[in-house]
Amino acid sequence: MKMIFKAFAKNLFGAKYERLQRSIFIYLIVFWGLYITDWKVEISPFIRYLMLSTFTAGVMWQALCSQDNAAKMQNMFMLPFDSRNFVFSYVAALGIYTIFTKTAALFVVLLAVSAWNPMEIWKSAICIINAILMTTAIYSLKKYWYVGILWAGAIIAGILLLGNKVWIVPLLIVSSILAAMRLRIAEGYTFYSCEKKQSCGVKQHRRFSLWRYFSRYLKCHKNYLINTAVMWCAALVLPHFLGKMESMFVVPVGFAILSLNTPICTLLSCDPDLEQAIRFLPDQKKGFCIPYCLFIFFCNMAASTIFLCSWQMKNHDVTVWMIFTAVFFALQSAILSVLLEWFYPVRDWKIESDLWHHPRKYVVPVIMLLIAGIVGTFPILIWGLVFLLAIEITGLKKRL
Repeated sequence: MKMIFKAFAKNLFGAKYERLQRSIFIYLIVFWGLYITDWKVEISPFIRYLMLSTFTAGVMWQALCSQDNAAKMQNMFMLPFDSRNFVFSYVAALGIYTIFTKTAALFVVLLAVSAWNPMEIWKSAICIINAILMTTAIYSLKKYWYVGILWAGAIIAGILLLGNKVWIVPLLIVSSILAAMRLRIAEGYTFYSCEKKQSCGVKQHRRFSLWRYFSRYLKCHKNYLINTAVMWCAALVLPHFLGKMESMFVVPVGFAILSLNTPICTLLSCDPDLEQAIRFLPDQKKGFCIPYCLFIFFCNMAASTIFLCSWQMKNHDVTVWMIFTAVFFALQSAILSVLLEWFYPVRDWKIESDLWHHPRKYVVPVIMLLIAGIVGTFPILIWGLVFLLAIEITGLKKRL
């Protein structure tokens, strides 16, 4: 069991676990930096438990679905192994990866900006461990997906109803024990996910088409579609939260938030073979970057259109200026995302979760938020920004 765990852990953290050490060091600095500011926010305990549980479960699910892990696991299956030791070693390695490289970031921020007591810290730790075990157990119940939905729903309801009471601890412990019992009888092959080419509807065509490639890619990677659907849901809900504020300011902020669609903005980073082919084949810069920019633009515009429709139903004051601003933000964020992918692709990531949670994903949304602040404060400057956008597009064409 120890040898199997080391094989997975060294793949995730490096030969000498240097990535784990670096993550812990960075999070300690982040905690101390926030703590000394003495800035406090009042957060109910059940909200903290819910945030930690859902975030940990989401990251763990992404790690379990990673195709890179599937490739490594295929090599492991060529050797004889004990199924129970294999499962618990695999879960332990991914669990430590999830907790110390992803959940720790959220935990230290909550710990630094809100008031805690020792009992709440223990409850949070139990929530995180339960999220790891329960997510893995649900993943192993692929044929009985409805059981996983009921299980997750019961835990969320329990946190909402009992999060501020002591009874939440027995509930989470029972859930963790049930998950461990399920993993005890689970087969190691259950965690091997292999994407079949036939499922993507691949057919031969006489002419190439990048749009066909984009549609196939989304069809083969359902998590990309799920992330896009989440952004559409956010576009539908945002007007209900932002409608009470001054519309001239919050509408650009809403468009900036909707530019945070990480998966579709990392197609080159997540597919090194595609990147190598595009960079070495002649006339591929312009042939790929312009369609890719239009693809991201249409995805952004779909979310912005839903936002405007929801705003109209809620506030009844959508103007031509808002529509024009939506087009500007969708196009500007698409151009910046393509430029980042072409000139600064993400390297040396281990699994897809590292790529999607890379700090670089916040560069474009932060820039768009700054532009939103400028546009909201001085709406007349939108024409100057449009002029700069036209210059940027012209320069991009010449550069490609």
